[in-house]
Amino acid sequence: MADHPVDEKLPPLKMATTGLQHVAAMYAGVVAPPLIVGAAIGLSATELTFLTGACLFTAGLATFLQTLGIWKIGARLPFVNGVTFAGVAPMTAVVAATDDKSDALPIIFGAVIVAGLLGFIAAPFFSKAIRFFPPVVTGTVITLIGISLLPVAFGWAQGSSPTADDFGSGTNLGLAAITLVIVLLLRRFTRGFVKQIAVLLGLVAGTIIAIPFGVTDFGPVADADIVGFPTPFHFGAPQFQVAAILSMCVVMVVSMTESTADMLALGEIVDRKADEKTIAAGLRADTLGSAISPVFNGFMCSAFAQNIGLVAMTKIRSRYVVAAGGGFLVLMGLCPMAASLIAVVPRPVLGGAGVVLFGSVAASGIQTLVRASLDKDNNVLIVAVSLAVGLIPIAAPEFYHAFPENAKIILDSGISTGCVAAVLLNLVFNHIGGRDRDAEEVTHPMEAGEEITEASRATAAP
Repeated sequence: MADHPVDEKLPPLKMATTGLQHVAAMYAGVVAPPLIVGAAIGLSATELTFLTGACLFTAGLATFLQTLGIWKIGARLPFVNGVTFAGVAPMTAVVAATDDKSDALPIIFGAVIVAGLLGFIAAPFFSKAIRFFPPVVTGTVITLIGISLLPVAFGWAQGSSPTADDFGSGTNLGLAAITLVIVLLLRRFTRGFVKQIAVLLGLVAGTIIAIPFGVTDFGPVADADIVGFPTPFHFGAPQFQVAAILSMCVVMVVSMTESTADMLALGEIVDRKADEKTIAAGLRADTLGSAISPVFNGFMCSAFAQNIGLVAMTKIRSRYVVAAGGGFLVLMGLCPMAASLIAVVPRPVLGGAGVVLFGSVAASGIQTLVRASLDKDNNVLIVAVSLAVGLIPIAAPEFYHAFPENAKIILDSGISTGCVAAVLLNLVFNHIGGRDRDAEEVTHPMEAGEEITEASRATAAP
């Protein structure tokens, strides 16, 4: 009996290049949190490079746990893990509240370790929520994941920093557009292996095209060391402060919610549905990876939704491909010069490729919604309201500005709020006293509601 595509082992060259695509897709997301937190602390360039390398290294370890798995740990799906951006706000808040900035990272690391261990214990209980995720919920959440990631691609397309003089310039947007066109052309007019690595080829071509425009910076390669190892507790032994621990536990709940949604999305895409056992194993990998990460000076780890788009687009479903990507991440953590090669890719080029990747996730969500019985009025309401709630942080970023910081950690994650809204609305409309409404059809906007109701009753009558 042939292996499921998720368990397929590809030839070495194909494994390496497709694994490298996953690294290219998630690299910017991994390095952004340590760069932001390190800058807030005031780390030197050397220490900042060390912290970034440590986060790459621990992301690789967490990816190994998720894809290859040990015991009951790991979803064993093509699932990339890395530093969650949800932790940036509380971590910078810890930095601001710490008088001696040299204590900031030890306090953060101590909080992440505790939150990770508590999450590991809670994983099997958290996974029981799977029965509350029918297609109407999963389709909504998958769509939200894609839509929520698109602004990231648009930000990359404009440039490396909003404060830069060329941010949003015609050159940057042009490079993003060229990269997007190259990827589309490769997907349209090539076949086989070349078609599958279209994103990687687009990134290489876009980077080369960007050289004459002065956007490609090879400085990181010249300045990087060849060998480096993230010495355990390099910044000091972990410290345990209640306020920091509580804030990181909130982040852990948000992270586990997003990871559950991501696993459900990925299960649909690779045709191996994520059941309760799979989700529990995946959450154990997330939380254990987070608990181990601070030992090597890394932050909380979580699933990377952007790589789901890559799986959806390339149709390469092998978890060993993603494990190869994890190997590249570990290598980058041990070899700063290797890490710097990915850093050479200009943000606008990443942005152009990101439009395809993240848009593919949203398209997968719409495909799932097609199976969600949207001819039922209840389900239309669930999708409509959940999408609206999930889009608030994108459409109105300051909407929750008056809320406490800890609350904003959750509310500013459209994926989390949209997911919670979809689950609750599904319970209200399709479970709690809602069975008698199951047969109701969608009221057409151009027809009188009364007529539709009478028609529905007539149809339902024996």
